[in-house]
Amino acid sequence: MSAAPSRAGSDLGADYIVVGAGSSGAALAARLSEDPNVEVLLLEAGGPDSALPLHVPAAFSKLFRGEYDWNYDTVPQPALENRTIYWPRGKTLGGSSSLNAMMWIRGFAADYDDWADAAGERWSWDGLVPYFQRVERTQDAMDPTQGTDGAQAVEHQRDPRPHTAAFLEAAAEAGHAVTPPNLPEGQGFSQTMVSQHRGARASTADSYLRPARRRRNLRVLTGAFVRRVTFDHSTASAADDLPRATGVYVEIDGITRHALARREVILAGGAVNTPQLLMLSGIGPADHLAQHGIPVIVDSPEVGANLQDHLVAGLAPAAHGGTLYGAERVAELARYLTARKGMLTSNVGEAYGFVRTEVADRAGMADALPDIEIIFASVPYVGEGLIATPAEGVTVGAILLRPHSRGTIRLRSADPADKPEIDPRYLSDPGGLDEATMLAGLAECERLVATDALRAVTTSGWVQPEGGEDMTPGERAELSLRRYSHTLYHPVGTARMGSDAASVVDPELRVRGVRGLRVADASIIPTLIRGHTNAPAIVVGEVAADLVRGR
Repeated sequence: MSAAPSRAGSDLGADYIVVGAGSSGAALAARLSEDPNVEVLLLEAGGPDSALPLHVPAAFSKLFRGEYDWNYDTVPQPALENRTIYWPRGKTLGGSSSLNAMMWIRGFAADYDDWADAAGERWSWDGLVPYFQRVERTQDAMDPTQGTDGAQAVEHQRDPRPHTAAFLEAAAEAGHAVTPPNLPEGQGFSQTMVSQHRGARASTADSYLRPARRRRNLRVLTGAFVRRVTFDHSTASAADDLPRATGVYVEIDGITRHALARREVILAGGAVNTPQLLMLSGIGPADHLAQHGIPVIVDSPEVGANLQDHLVAGLAPAAHGGTLYGAERVAELARYLTARKGMLTSNVGEAYGFVRTEVADRAGMADALPDIEIIFASVPYVGEGLIATPAEGVTVGAILLRPHSRGTIRLRSADPADKPEIDPRYLSDPGGLDEATMLAGLAECERLVATDALRAVTTSGWVQPEGGEDMTPGERAELSLRRYSHTLYHPVGTARMGSDAASVVDPELRVRGVRGLRVADASIIPTLIRGHTNAPAIVVGEVAADLVRGR
């Protein structure tokens, strides 16, 4: 185990310490600070979110591998040609809500009812609707469950590409329903609603923190890297014999200080960093902690387990002009800066839709819910977003909505600065359902590409897979899955909540085996939703604030 932090002082403190200023943490800290009688300390490892690219929607992939990114990679994935898969995670105020594609897709009511099966009715769809309404400020709301005066702007795209309309025409041509977005059930294909305000990104730093930072009882520290949670065993009572979280060791400007929490420590670092911090603090699988010389406070085997993520594989036919290929022209930047219009307002994933493949029926899944999301981008999204757009083209991709495969987050060492080992184990389920579902989803992508509506705006060539015009649809699908698939950036489940004793946190998000410590981020989500995870992550922060306040 690494040596105890040096030069530690105890000059930092608050009633509540929140670790991580991302989608959940920013919402949580802002809500807690509404009570003027408490002090809240929000610690964020990254820097401020003042750089222009953080606010220009189409620029998000330019942030990858940069200073605002934790810049993770998985271990090699055997089912994906032994590739390591790049995992960006936001490292700034707003967290991944400052780095994501801004797609506001809440999922289906049934997804949250699955949460209720694991952790009680508070987490059901009916239980969470008031929180979605509290979060959302939806432009032209189409459903009574959608919020209209919440903190988070959810708006129509300002200037979608014409190819996006062609894609929705293709969906109708292929027999799919085109519906309003974010319906609790019966969702079809839709143009994406985005977490933007007047053409600029609206992260949780914008929506929650900026208004809240006027309060004197909220202190936000950036460049504050938390090394571990501290505990006091002397406070354990005869009744529960549980150690109490007292604060965190946090490194600021190269100096490690002891920040003290008078009431609670709440971890909101996300599905990668939260289990890492729990294990560094002595809460995790005892045998794994022992390998790294970390004293065990709680033997909790499921910390870092149950990792789920959305895998996406895309087909990218070449297209006629008007795609986002020209988004970096000087004229587009000028149009954005003067009018908040043009290509740079695009969130890239401008449309999407849900389908149920024959694999779900063959597997005997009793519900009628989709197992694939189709995503559309008016640009060839290739090279995991890490390379320049090579040509005019579009992307039609398949997303595995409810993977059967489960992965892990593990420590590489007891050094907090070492990146954790991320192994999502894509396509590893013994029954092979994940692979079969993805191939069926890619077959649906081929069917959409072949419609008259999309053929009118595309050409006979392929950007990805390269040389695809000389392949069969099956060959294109297989190559796209093995060689080009990547994360859709939605990891969850690594500190899952539940009513069972094996869960990492209980239904009130309290870490089992200790007192004064909670988790409030996507790591507590027990099963991955059929949607995108920014919206529910913010909701988790809102629910956590009520739980902490005893509401």
